Amino acid sequence: MEEYMKTVGRIFDIQRYSIHDGYGIRTIAFLKGCVLRCKWCCNPESQSHQIETMLVNGKTKIIGRDVTVEEVMEIVEKDRPYYRRSGGGMTLSGGESLCQPEFARDLLRAAKTAGIRTAMESMACASYDRIEALLPYLDQYLMDIKHLDPQKHKKFTGRSNELMLENARKVADSGMTELSIRVPVIPTFNDSREEIQEIARFADSLSGVARIHLLPYHRLGQDKYEGLGRQYEMVHISPPSDQHMLDLKQAVAEVTRIYCQIGG
Repeated sequence: MEEYMKTVGRIFDIQRYSIHDGYGIRTIAFLKGCVLRCKWCCNPESQSHQIETMLVNGKTKIIGRDVTVEEVMEIVEKDRPYYRRSGGGMTLSGGESLCQPEFARDLLRAAKTAGIRTAMESMACASYDRIEALLPYLDQYLMDIKHLDPQKHKKFTGRSNELMLENARKVADSGMTELSIRVPVIPTFNDSREEIQEIARFADSLSGVARIHLLPYHRLGQDKYEGLGRQYEMVHISPPSDQHMLDLKQAVAEVTRIYCQIGG
């Protein structure tokens, strides 16, 4: 067995038959740990690297387990026929996959070696050497760009955005992976035409961005906060209407020719 197949990481879920987070039918490995604390996060159980307990439907559930690359690949391999027919593959998500750089790199390497297409959903909030190490094994980088104002970004996520924007430029300039920009559309944070157009102009300034995804805010993760004994700060925020999302999509089309879609 190759040594990288023995690399150990911490996940909190593996989701099969997904049609989001990359092309085709996908298997998504959710890695534990994140450096941001986005107020709207729908996976609050992903934020801490620690193994936690969470109440789910009145029952205590253990969140987080340690697995090897080999163990994850055994699950990923089960759906190879679906990947082949749909153009799908494996996606890393979280949390922030770059919080476990060796595990993320080796998972992507194992999939690529097996002939399975790869994608990663990530905020790029890490030193660029972590990103550069996994680019040879990554077919599609689904990069979150949440806001261009560093102070507003910090207010809503806990971190400024300079490093992420710098890394977006470096990934685009590398030409080593397909880059798509994903924008979580959050009322009171970034859902004005002007803010979305500013992000779209930034995407347009990068080399070869394939798509812009506008991801409407939802409250599907609210119960998880209660299960973790935490307060959900966005309880009074309503999801954007379908018409508003269409208006924002049109706003993107006014400033760039990059293909824009609503949803992942």
